[in-house]
Amino acid sequence: MKKIASFTVNHDKLKKGMYLSRVDGDVITYDIRMKKPNGGDYLNNGALHTFEHLFATYARNSRLTDEVIYVGPMGCRTGFYFLLRDTVSKTQAIELVKECFQFISTFDGVIPGSRREECGNYLEHDLPGAREVAKDMLSVLENWTEEKLQYEE
Repeated sequence: MKKIASFTVNHDKLKKGMYLSRVDGDVITYDIRMKKPNGGDYLNNGALHTFEHLFATYARNSRLTDEVIYVGPMGCRTGFYFLLRDTVSKTQAIELVKECFQFISTFDGVIPGSRREECGNYLEHDLPGAREVAKDMLSVLENWTEEKLQYEE
């Protein structure tokens, strides 16, 4: 079988940040790396789950709502994939991610979609953990630019 694109990235060199993972027609996949791969520190399930609910809710309610295709966690628990239509500039994508993370970093209240009838694992949430991850990533992405979206060779 052919190796998929994400497995061709050298994870030993990958740092926290936001990267352009792939382009498929009019869909751009961003790799939002929140933990150093194979570093022993991973997103805990509760924080990851809460982060997903908040990230997806904010992005899908933003000014770019019609351009958002998917927000979802990586199975390795080191980050998220964020898929947008190519009508969104790379700068707009970075700014939207920072807005989402700012929203998550200060969110207080009922987690959207966290009731039993709305969620398949409604008991496993960690809002304080999600806030901490968002705060950490805001500092990582503070001066992020289009040029930084490329994986290091």
